[in-house]
Amino acid sequence: MAYYYQQQPFYNPQIPFTGSIQGGLRDGKSITISGRVLPGANRFHVNLQCGSSPDANIALHINPRYDSSSGYIVTNTKQNNYWGTEERIYQALFPTGTPFNLQILVTSHSYKLSVNGIHIMDYKHRIPFSMVDTIVVDGMVEVNIIGFQDAVGIVPAQAGFQPQFAYPPGYGVPAFPAPASYSVPYKTIIIGGLQPGKNISIQGVVNPQASRFAINLRHRSGIAFHYNPRFDENLVVRNTQTIEQWGTEERSGGMPFHRGQNFQIIISCNPYHYNVFVNGKQVHTYNHRFTRLNEIDVLEVSGDMSLIAVNV
Repeated sequence: MAYYYQQQPFYNPQIPFTGSIQGGLRDGKSITISGRVLPGANRFHVNLQCGSSPDANIALHINPRYDSSSGYIVTNTKQNNYWGTEERIYQALFPTGTPFNLQILVTSHSYKLSVNGIHIMDYKHRIPFSMVDTIVVDGMVEVNIIGFQDAVGIVPAQAGFQPQFAYPPGYGVPAFPAPASYSVPYKTIIIGGLQPGKNISIQGVVNPQASRFAINLRHRSGIAFHYNPRFDENLVVRNTQTIEQWGTEERSGGMPFHRGQNFQIIISCNPYHYNVFVNGKQVHTYNHRFTRLNEIDVLEVSGDMSLIAVNV
């Protein structure tokens, strides 16, 4: 298990943006770009490049385009000022005017691309990823965070389980079954606490007769973020507890969970709020009430559900 210096995120960068990837890319490293496509956008792009010069080689070019009614995504590589063969995804995964969470996971064979928690493609390396040291974002987009996360060597899954959705950002498909160790209630340490750009991924199954379950992000004196789907009320309650006192509940936004069904939750930490994605769709936003993010160091899961995998 290897640990590396964690590069600090870029916050609210001005577009066009060019930034250094400190230490370059490594197998297992992920880059998360959280932002919003501007209304009326025609296209934008994210590049992983070998240097910052105008004629730099581009190892990975991700280019959502809106010159057709539904929108599509072009991926490609540029070497010695020549573009290679395009690979296209004909899905409207970045609707204009809406927020998105794009994650690029580096593996030995490919870049694994995920949008809002759903794996969309593997892009095989045409240039060695060890040569990449720069990220560029340009076009009709605004970006809140560009975050960096190194692998910590945890790829848990229950033996024999075949999920109905893609593995969440930060996961590779396990080479062998890991032991099941996710009894509920479940508690784990968030090493180093939270910071903007960090994602927490949770996969599970709602019990067939479920009433409620809860996810808590805790600190020493309370709960920074309480996420509480309630099937008996058909809504999700969000709240904060400080020294045994609950704040004002937030109850809007609908109920994205169903009894007896699999789910994938991604809690994405931003500078001023959490974004919550369920099965690839952003469903809730919760402004920070406890702002010392690095002190939020425990994840708890409890209630009427079974856990399959957790990645913090």
